[in-house]
Amino acid sequence: MAVNVYNTNVTTENLSRHEILAWVNDSLHANFTKIEDLSSGAAYCQFMEILFPGRVKLKKVKFTTRLEHEYIGNFKVLQEAFDRAGVEKVIPVERLIKGRFQDNFEFVQWFKKFFDANFDGHEYDPVGQREGQDLGPNPGGKGPSAKQAIAAPPKQSQISRVAKPAAPKPAAAAPTTMQAPRPVAAPAAAAAPPAHKAVTNNGRANSNNVKAGAGGDSQEIQKLTSQINELRTTIDGLEKERDFYFNKLREIEMVCQGDEFEGNPLQPKVLEILYATEDGFDVPESDASDF
Repeated sequence: MAVNVYNTNVTTENLSRHEILAWVNDSLHANFTKIEDLSSGAAYCQFMEILFPGRVKLKKVKFTTRLEHEYIGNFKVLQEAFDRAGVEKVIPVERLIKGRFQDNFEFVQWFKKFFDANFDGHEYDPVGQREGQDLGPNPGGKGPSAKQAIAAPPKQSQISRVAKPAAPKPAAAAPTTMQAPRPVAAPAAAAAPPAHKAVTNNGRANSNNVKAGAGGDSQEIQKLTSQINELRTTIDGLEKERDFYFNKLREIEMVCQGDEFEGNPLQPKVLEILYATEDGFDVPESDASDF
């Protein structure tokens, strides 16, 4: 029977989205690029097959589907496996299949803890078990060899430590309510470097030098384009993580301002923390579209 674990969404032991994706891709030889892609449920089905061989009918799992009704089918297979293994967890299928970052991130954090509590370290060929089918949004993506066996789950990386705050400085006027974060502007495309053109004494272009210059420019453009794409991916992820934690704080704020919390001695302290500012912080102007 399975070792049950319970909600772990408020703990310093949780992994970042990058560490979670690396664990999923390395373990299953998959090509997931976003947490939201786990909403198909296929990865969880194969993880359950690793933990409890024979409890999951992998032939029923749709590994390459992009259809919502087939996502539901995959989670049905997973829930049945949970029930057979004695897992005390009801899967929030309706929330997960919508592909929202917050819901899927919370579930995969729980599942990682569940996997670590039950995995015994045995070898496993994930690609062979799913009969060579791709897993992830990038079919045919380059990944580890199918013959490579799954190893024990990697140790959790240390989360970046929060620097000790400096002595408090006089704060600016605190906002009366939390302001929704503004989107981060993506980096503008880098301008292509000017092409180099060597000229001989008689005014004619030296074709060899021109080709060499053009080749160097092309490589530089590719390098800069790659850097821009990486930055955009990073910004996209940071915005989603920012929105995730902002929504949590917003919910706390609403609870503190509700009638049921009125008169609670913790209310003013919690609100003071929520509305605290620091030197250099500018309170954004209110915008009705944020609410």
